[in-house]
Amino acid sequence: MARLLKKRTHTTGTVPGTPVFVGEQKEQSVNLRLIDYDEPSIKEINLTSIEEISEYLKTPSISWVNIDGLHDTDVIKKTGELFNLHPLIIEDITNTDQRSKIEEYDNCILIIAKMLFHDKEKGIISEQFSLVLGSNYVLTFQERIGHVFDPVRERIRKSMGRVRKMGADYLAYILLDTIIDNYFVLLEKMGEQIEDMELDLTSSVKPDFLNDLNFFKREINYIQKMVRPIRDSISKMARMDSDLLGDSISIYLKDLEDLIIQVYDAVESYRELLVDQWDIYNTHISNKLNDIIKVLTIFSVIFIPLTFIAGIYGTNFEYLPELHFRYSYFIFWIALITIAISMLFFFKKKNWL
Repeated sequence: MARLLKKRTHTTGTVPGTPVFVGEQKEQSVNLRLIDYDEPSIKEINLTSIEEISEYLKTPSISWVNIDGLHDTDVIKKTGELFNLHPLIIEDITNTDQRSKIEEYDNCILIIAKMLFHDKEKGIISEQFSLVLGSNYVLTFQERIGHVFDPVRERIRKSMGRVRKMGADYLAYILLDTIIDNYFVLLEKMGEQIEDMELDLTSSVKPDFLNDLNFFKREINYIQKMVRPIRDSISKMARMDSDLLGDSISIYLKDLEDLIIQVYDAVESYRELLVDQWDIYNTHISNKLNDIIKVLTIFSVIFIPLTFIAGIYGTNFEYLPELHFRYSYFIFWIALITIAISMLFFFKKKNWL
């Protein structure tokens, strides 16, 4: 399946707000997990149905419901009905080709972002992450079961930091912060390879350099396409005036905005570095070609007078000067060699060699 645009022919003609799964099914069944917590207590449950969450919504504690697998639209639809979500939210969640964005509704905030991973065969791949922030709950939707948020779960279990003391908005913040931190890890690994290519370029060009360069240009362009809308969404979130985002969270959102700007700047820097490498590569190839042409031209220029002399003495005239002289053959070669050496010295003096 294409990375930049996924097929959606089966969504043509559907009513807006209709949940239609767009993408590749990555889980056989939908996995539901709940973490309900406040400062003194925590409950962690694997749910068999989304209806089990209803009793926790009546309490003031924070409920984090994570749903892995988006292909079962009935489960997503029931979730929307239980939490009174707008139909357009459900449609965006099931469409894994949705552009990263943030939208505010009457009772919640929808945040869609892309999680990036490195696959040895496919290169950089993305998975859609959807987050719905309510007054005392956070809904997260992932395409497959992953371990990206395991550190967050561990912080909640061990009551590390402020997470158990803060509200649902802080949980949404640390989830987004985790995604952006993984961007840094991905870019650091890719950046090391790109910088190694630059060092190789200054010493010697490998035969597969052009293939590597095209590969990294394609990957960096893909990362840039994924990161740019997230940068805009977080900037919008940091300036959003919503009752669901408390005053205490504003400083964290500004820090998050700084992080995503750093990520985008790093992507831009690596993109420019690849363009520079492409220019250096072309210059290197041009210089190499010029050196070859220069050598060939010098040899051609040297052989022009020699060919001229040899042509004269190779004509079929009977009477030629020194034709029957005993040492004429040796004189002929001495003259050729002298002319060739003289021309080489002349080229060397002119710094043409």
